Amino acid sequence: MAPEMWYIELAVGGSKVHAGCNGKLVWRHTPWLGAHAAKGPVRPLRRALQGLDPLTTGSMFAGARCIGERKVNGEDCFILKLCTEPGTLKARSEGLAEIIRHVMFGYFSQRTGLLVHIEDSHLTRIQSTTGGDAVYWETTINSFIEDYRPVEGIMIAHSGRSAVTLFRFGEVAMSHTKTRMEEAWTIEEVAFNVPGLSMDCFIPPTDVKSGCVGETMELSHGEKSKAVPPPGHRAKVAALEKAEDDKVT
Repeated sequence: MAPEMWYIELAVGGSKVHAGCNGKLVWRHTPWLGAHAAKGPVRPLRRALQGLDPLTTGSMFAGARCIGERKVNGEDCFILKLCTEPGTLKARSEGLAEIIRHVMFGYFSQRTGLLVHIEDSHLTRIQSTTGGDAVYWETTINSFIEDYRPVEGIMIAHSGRSAVTLFRFGEVAMSHTKTRMEEAWTIEEVAFNVPGLSMDCFIPPTDVKSGCVGETMELSHGEKSKAVPPPGHRAKVAALEKAEDDKVT
């Protein structure tokens, strides 16, 4: 697999969002910002961590700290905590927007070693241009990952559900807002070494803006077009390459 190279399309509430990475540049195309490069270092697609790429998930949590155990849907799990380094947070911050914290908790089955639940917490502070109180954006994503099945020797999750909460606070109480979105998804097809899939499939659009756009700017614009995705999304996922000796134990 090539986890640093990916492409995804999402259709939600009549709008379509595109995102991708060619291994050097992460880009997005949204109805409210158009095509633009994402600020910060290259990072894996979060959806790949939702049971689509156990090898990348294992590598990412290799340096995590075990903080305890818990049952998740009747499964005994150990919990790994992963905190983003301060240097990475600074690289992803921009102007008056500062990313304060990005923490991820992975719940792994003690029986299989596979990820069954992931919690993602992201906090950003935006300073006022007029000297007023700062505004905070907290994004929390909880995903449950289910129905693992072997695909060419690799265990791939074929369904799951996520709940996303976006909380805006820090000004007067009357201006606090809280948005919640829920998603249930199933994987219809998984394939490796797809005929016709090449490096050209991951080239950014020609109209990608040279200036990078921070995640907070996307949140503030995206909130204006709130939409709840319909349950039971179906998706087709393709991996660029699968090494012959890739194994999951």
